[in-house]
Amino acid sequence: MAVRLVTDSTASIPSEVFAQLHITVIPLTVVFGETAYQDGVDLDNATFFAKLKQASQLPHTTQPSPAAFTEAYDALLAQGHTVLSVHVSSALSGTLNSAHLGRDACSAPNGITVIDSRLTSMSLGLAVIAGARAAETGSSLDEVRAAVESVLAGVELLLFVDTLEYLQRGGRIGAARAFLGSLLNVKPLITLRNGAVEPVGQVRTRARALERLREWAAEHTTIRGFSVLHTASLPDAQALFDELHARFPAAEAYLVECGPVVATHVGPGGVGLTLYA
Repeated sequence: MAVRLVTDSTASIPSEVFAQLHITVIPLTVVFGETAYQDGVDLDNATFFAKLKQASQLPHTTQPSPAAFTEAYDALLAQGHTVLSVHVSSALSGTLNSAHLGRDACSAPNGITVIDSRLTSMSLGLAVIAGARAAETGSSLDEVRAAVESVLAGVELLLFVDTLEYLQRGGRIGAARAFLGSLLNVKPLITLRNGAVEPVGQVRTRARALERLREWAAEHTTIRGFSVLHTASLPDAQALFDELHARFPAAEAYLVECGPVVATHVGPGGVGLTLYA
């Protein structure tokens, strides 16, 4: 019997990584008008941003159904596995509630452990990857959970967005609401604290925002893992990734374009940095 990790599509884990580490990813849904798409399944990033440019109304997102979790859990239980299911912050999504309901309806609920990461995107993804790597070595459920919680406790996120419009309309703006009404052409810097969006500053230009990410990374003498995140901003993200990869060559490193669900709330033009020091 092995431990298997389950997470959701907001974790932004590259497909080759979750396939290699036997991570099950439950997709959230993006809705354009009357049409619903499963995040990363029948809606890729390129198609999402093309639709976003043409849409008369911004899309909205919904959590997976409890049945989606029950089906995934029962499939893993039938293979003799124990499941650790780690998900996007309950302050940002109802996904965790669906996971709990799905566990309660599955064939052996005692074989499922559900965790609220209080995070999202690769802040969550790095923790899930750490747990999956531990599971691949035959670690017990307690050991795998400890590996996940160690990263959750130590990971940090700093992100800038081109506009707060998407967070505001999606209802995920949190304390960053204080930035609304600020001067035009200001780039808000945000993070996640206690599972919710919080402002940490603002700068006047995109170049200064990218420099602030570099300065923040430079404050760390040792980094065990990092991920550069972006929403349709590959050139800026690639340059930052290359610089950090050269500075911290031993760190586990990922360059990730956030999927449609995260991008719905961040909007195009965002760049972020997740550090596990």
